Amino acid sequence: MKDFFKVATIEQVMSLRNRFPVLKRTTVPLSEACGRILSESIAAPENLPGFRRATMDGYAVRAASTFGASESNPAYLTIAGTSRMGESPDFSIGNGEAARISTGAMLPDGADCVVMVEHTEAMDATTLEIYKSAAPGQYVIEPAEDFAKGDIILSEGKRLRAQEIGLLAAFGRENVPVFGRPVIAVISTGDELVPMMEPPGPGKIRDINTHTLAALIQECGAEPVSYGIVPDNRKSLARILEAAVEASDMVLLSGGSSVGVRDIAIDALSNLPETDILIHGISISPGKPAILATSRQKAIWGLPGHVTSTMIVFLKVVKPFIHHISGAADMLFQTSVRSARLSRNVASAQGRVDYIRVKLRETEDGLVADPILGKSGLINTMVKADGLVEIGLNVEGLNQGAAVEVELLT
Repeated sequence: MKDFFKVATIEQVMSLRNRFPVLKRTTVPLSEACGRILSESIAAPENLPGFRRATMDGYAVRAASTFGASESNPAYLTIAGTSRMGESPDFSIGNGEAARISTGAMLPDGADCVVMVEHTEAMDATTLEIYKSAAPGQYVIEPAEDFAKGDIILSEGKRLRAQEIGLLAAFGRENVPVFGRPVIAVISTGDELVPMMEPPGPGKIRDINTHTLAALIQECGAEPVSYGIVPDNRKSLARILEAAVEASDMVLLSGGSSVGVRDIAIDALSNLPETDILIHGISISPGKPAILATSRQKAIWGLPGHVTSTMIVFLKVVKPFIHHISGAADMLFQTSVRSARLSRNVASAQGRVDYIRVKLRETEDGLVADPILGKSGLINTMVKADGLVEIGLNVEGLNQGAAVEVELLT
């Protein structure tokens, strides 16, 4: 086992995603679809909108009837009727005619634009003065201007946000095809751990990782299930691991991944049926001693015990695997970045990718990234950080003033 600790690059880890199948497809009501991943592309069953509609209160007219109109030379039109919300007008508009209309109402046949009410004055019940000329299409949404019948409105792999829910509602879609929501098991190991609500005695610490990982899992749109704290005992860990693999789609095991006499994760994993250890060690810092194993076509991650290391490994390698089994499109792996300049020199060792936590501040010369230095066992470096700066595999460090891309932490 001692010889097994050979680090893999992030690219090598990412290449293993396709070993794990995407979750089964299902259907959920529209009211439960927000945050889910669409499992098939959806085409527009009809035009949206299905009719020409006004975007302003005013008068529906033929634009040609207003050409040349101004305050000194107004156009005079005859009011032919009113186009009411939710109704189809039973009259049409000819040259020199206008119809009262509200925002969202259907334009009568013959009308091709809307004149704002502010640019008009009703002389009497049938005569309208217009003080500004209009152009065809002004303040009008045309049929199919949003989406045309047959258009692909949403593609497979799309995470559904509020705006996509609204779009589906616009087409009357009651049920939505989605991929299953991943259930992710979380196990914390270590004799030194006590539950979060319990005061820690001498040599003990509260279990932070269970709650931190659960929150990160929820941010990915997955469902965390805690299996509690497992002591440093091979049989106990193997039993819990087997139950977690059986009941979940992925397992996250924090603690017990380093090389040391008390580390039991590798042995416990090796004793699981149908298990293959794929990776033991990733060339990143913090987080090098991470493990990736597979059991029954499910990923089992052995994460470091230090909370910052655990969070970095999750964000950089575990999260893309969760997106993959969720059926999410690759574009979801993209994160928000800001360009900045480093406020000080930062050292790094070749042969690994370093993730430096930074805090951003605005200056007269632009955005500055202040490195937050600290050990991986200290959570304050993540709490204070606005983002991460990556220092590449073969880079020895970055100098003060270096231009960097800061991956924002949400």
